[in-house]
Amino acid sequence: MRHLFLNGPVQNGPFTFATGPGKAVGIRLAAALNAILGLPPAPHLWNTVTLAGDLRHRQADGPKIPRQRFEADLIAAKYPPGQFPAGGIMTDTDAEVTNLALEMIENNLRAGTLTISRETVPTCRACGHMTGTGSHPCNACGSTDTWERTGLHLVAELAKDRPVLDRSDIHASHRQQPKHLQHTAGNVTERLILSRTRDHGIDLSPLGLNRLVLDPRVGIHATVLAAARRHEADTAVMTITENAANHIAAHGQHFRKHGGTRLQYALHGHLPYDHMASLQPLNEAYRSSQMIKDNFEEWFLPVFSLRAKTGTRPDQLLALFKQYMRAHLAKPVALDEAAFEAVQRSVSAGDTEWITNKQALANVMAARETARAATVEI
Repeated sequence: MRHLFLNGPVQNGPFTFATGPGKAVGIRLAAALNAILGLPPAPHLWNTVTLAGDLRHRQADGPKIPRQRFEADLIAAKYPPGQFPAGGIMTDTDAEVTNLALEMIENNLRAGTLTISRETVPTCRACGHMTGTGSHPCNACGSTDTWERTGLHLVAELAKDRPVLDRSDIHASHRQQPKHLQHTAGNVTERLILSRTRDHGIDLSPLGLNRLVLDPRVGIHATVLAAARRHEADTAVMTITENAANHIAAHGQHFRKHGGTRLQYALHGHLPYDHMASLQPLNEAYRSSQMIKDNFEEWFLPVFSLRAKTGTRPDQLLALFKQYMRAHLAKPVALDEAAFEAVQRSVSAGDTEWITNKQALANVMAARETARAATVEI
């Protein structure tokens, strides 16, 4: 398998997909692109290593349950009844993710791109949580009493012979390379501390770093690569917003390639799901069925977000719905195999021109219906 699209792991916060559909854009986009390429369903990826998660677990009412189960229960509650993902679930602390992350760390330590060294970091005196610079209260316990603590940490040295992000790291055609992101992603210190104080995460004690876990920005990359390795993909393409990519790219520089599998970012924009009610007059005019509405919101808009990487404005929704309906009404009776294969090549190359081409989009819609009908027959 050459490519496999996977969502940038979603932070396991207090929402459901019904109340926070914007959180599912990366998941829906990855599923749409994999389906176009004829690939099996990929797992949904989740980021559970967060300070907010630590606090939720500590403050939860009732008998204390193991953190892994606590996170699993929160994730399961996000899906509507009977809609658990066909490709399953993977989190950033699953055993195969942990094993892969430690394997990559050991390889990087041998290569000298990572080191274990004594570092002095601001630390909360009350709870031992690593804090940032400044006099603000500790995010873990609220104390303002901090001190400079020296201890062993996992440290990454940014590569000096290449930028944090270059063209090969972005899944996009030559004309759609995000030059601004490539510039801003490199605006970080040359040495990054990759060990963190968290209640939950990939334990670094096998490396002699007791009570420390791997920075979740690294763990996100390991999660995507682990899912790709499970499916024997050559390239794992992570669907992610530009802002999120800017936040994690430097930490992932030494964790985007392992064992013949490489990771790329496919950038998408935010979607104005809070403004769907503005489409009600058009839905009435077109006499839209529930399936048409769902396909627009859950399939077309995520696909369009791959082209509108800076985000979709609420005032664009009416025009986008009309564009979607024009393609829907233009669906061919028989699938044009050559045209569909051209779209598949575009998806593999990171070219998004097909998304605004009525005939190309109509043909993809026809292919989806054919695949859906075949699934029902089986």
